Amino acid sequence: MEKLGIYVHIPFCKKKCKYCDFVSFFCDENKIDLYFKKLYEEISLKNTEYLENRKITSIYIGGGTPSYPDSKYIVRILDELKQKFEISKNVEITIEINPGTINREKLLAYKKAGINRISIGLQSTQDRLLKIIGRIHNYNEFISTYNQVKEIGFKNINIDLMLALPTQTLEELIDDVNKIITLNPNHISIYSLILEEGTELEEKVKNGILELPSEELEREMYWKTKEILEKKYYNHYEISNFAKKGFESKHNMDCWNQEEYLGFGLSAHSYINNKRFSNTNDLERYLKIKNFENNINIHEIQNKEDKIREYMILGLRKINGISISEFERKFRVNPLFYFRFEIDKLTKEKLIEVDLNSIRLTKKGLDFANIVFEEFI
Repeated sequence: MEKLGIYVHIPFCKKKCKYCDFVSFFCDENKIDLYFKKLYEEISLKNTEYLENRKITSIYIGGGTPSYPDSKYIVRILDELKQKFEISKNVEITIEINPGTINREKLLAYKKAGINRISIGLQSTQDRLLKIIGRIHNYNEFISTYNQVKEIGFKNINIDLMLALPTQTLEELIDDVNKIITLNPNHISIYSLILEEGTELEEKVKNGILELPSEELEREMYWKTKEILEKKYYNHYEISNFAKKGFESKHNMDCWNQEEYLGFGLSAHSYINNKRFSNTNDLERYLKIKNFENNINIHEIQNKEDKIREYMILGLRKINGISISEFERKFRVNPLFYFRFEIDKLTKEKLIEVDLNSIRLTKKGLDFANIVFEEFI
């Protein structure tokens, strides 16, 4: 039986962060209720062809801020999914939460419903930086949230951090990482800030109100973070992710291994039968949908060449890189021959390295990963 991942998008936030260009916004309770009713309908009406010989191995509830609405909505989502799909006994069920939107009652409801992985959006331990990027919480509120998550019994916890924030110093980032290590989470995600066009933060940087760290400083931040975390036995398993042994994210690993997933909710993306598609990102349109199968946006229908190239890009995000034998099993061709010109060029430029059974980024390649990925587009 083939495995399948589920992604559920909750687009609501208490307040939109200044760097965010995700489909998220504030709505009143009535609109939130209407959205979830439509979401339950989408789950119940989803075409059964997606279910044949498939078992759900991961469920990821993202946003937005999924912890902002009442927990009853999240509980109902999981009930609907369990009725519709065959769920693996070892399923990983993740929900994203933010300090300032969570309480003990919500966490207890999540745990009772079967959620077993919590991802907390911290971004920085520095209150001045949290204010600059528009987060609604401070560091002490995060600590309170983290302690509640631990006390209620969640053992699989991720903490999100960001680097290269406006005016952020190397010393501040080192302080962030060291503070988080003392909490001993199982998983830490470290993302560089990407200035998205049209966001409040992008406007302030463009107009000279705020200044970003230099590219050299950003690289120094990244490598210092890697050094500190690896010394504390966090395995660097993907460009932006570190985990204690056995706590690598199933949801993320499945995406990087090009496994299939099905998305529910506003703007949610899916990858099924070599087709990438998504729901509308217009809330009013979503609420009026009667036939979900006829209201999707198809982004790509892959042929073998498309799939092979994408597999290289996704796989090279993993620190261990691409298994040559697994590539041959999946595509019936040796990647060293198929991409002989690209691999020769990237090897000479010291951006990738090849051994008996893997192709992976070098240290230089980690710094210039986008240049590597461009060779396979």
